[in-house]
Amino acid sequence: MNVKAEFDIIVYGATGFTGRLVAEYLAQTYGVGGDVKWAMAGRSADKLAAVRDEIGAPKDTPLIVADAADPASVKAMVARAKAILTTVGPYQLYGSELVAECAAQGTDYLDLSGEPNWMAEMIGKHEAAAKQSGARILFSCGFDSIPFELGVYFAQKTAKEKLGAMVPRVKGRMRKMLGGLSGGTAASGRATMAALQKDPSLFALMINPFALTPGFEGPAQPTGAKQEHDPDVDADVGPFMMAAINTKNVHRSNLLQGHPYGTDFVYDEMSIIDPKTPAAFADMPAEGGPQPGEGPSKAEREAGFYDCLFIGIAPDGRKVQVSVYGDKDPGYGSTSKIIAETAIALVNAPDVAGGIWVPGAALGDRLVQRLSDKAGLTFKVES
Repeated sequence: MNVKAEFDIIVYGATGFTGRLVAEYLAQTYGVGGDVKWAMAGRSADKLAAVRDEIGAPKDTPLIVADAADPASVKAMVARAKAILTTVGPYQLYGSELVAECAAQGTDYLDLSGEPNWMAEMIGKHEAAAKQSGARILFSCGFDSIPFELGVYFAQKTAKEKLGAMVPRVKGRMRKMLGGLSGGTAASGRATMAALQKDPSLFALMINPFALTPGFEGPAQPTGAKQEHDPDVDADVGPFMMAAINTKNVHRSNLLQGHPYGTDFVYDEMSIIDPKTPAAFADMPAEGGPQPGEGPSKAEREAGFYDCLFIGIAPDGRKVQVSVYGDKDPGYGSTSKIIAETAIALVNAPDVAGGIWVPGAALGDRLVQRLSDKAGLTFKVES
């Protein structure tokens, strides 16, 4: 961590749809110049000033001009922060230089990436530099994949307390969810599809649950690709769109923690199919859909929520059930609070070593507590 920096957190991409929500949350929750010293960054000073005023942030909120196309501006921004919180995606198009710069300068980095092809590339290129500089690089700090990584973490902690040991099998089952898709998420999906078309070898990485655990390959995992009946929830379950990224992050979390869940750990995610309840995300649109900068209205964000069940199963068949509930729409209302609070938790955790982390593996109970206290998440032991 860049301990001499003037800002704790710089929100890079503050004029975009999600970046604006992050800046608004920080302004309303922490003000400016108090316990959390933060700034807004983006390509245009005029747009930054306009967004600052629109979200009701104080007039003295620091504004920083930085552009992914101008490496000098990115380098200068990185030098001023303990942590860069970036919402400038698709990350495979606009994030690589920023990761490299943070890893080189020892500045922490947090993003909302759900792009495993790019994340695997960054781990290969920059993990050694981050470990050497002390930079803590955290991908996937929003709805993908913190509620799921921490849901498994919480299920395993509960299993240890109630059953005497962590378990080799956890099921993630999305019970109910209501939320919309933003233009940034749609753009990331399109960028990943374009990368696969350009380099078909990436397809094997996209379907490999261990794509983010270099040097480790665990047992065969359920694909979650077709509808089936799950006796553990006494309901039919079907594919869950976020599973392709979440499962990879859960296995990386297990690896980074030293495999406390076991080297034989099996995990899958599916949606419970119930025609009476709100559906999970539909398939990612390859064409059309919202454009970058667009997304759900404030009313839609406020009305949204998610409720995910995690079932831990011991070898002798005993079980624990825990849930993670989020009080806003998953992709934006909840995500903006989650990444902001994860950044604050990180800059307040000097004991976490440098490297490319998964948030829960880095911050553990501290992050569960902070998200429960501040970000509208509820972690509940159900049985």
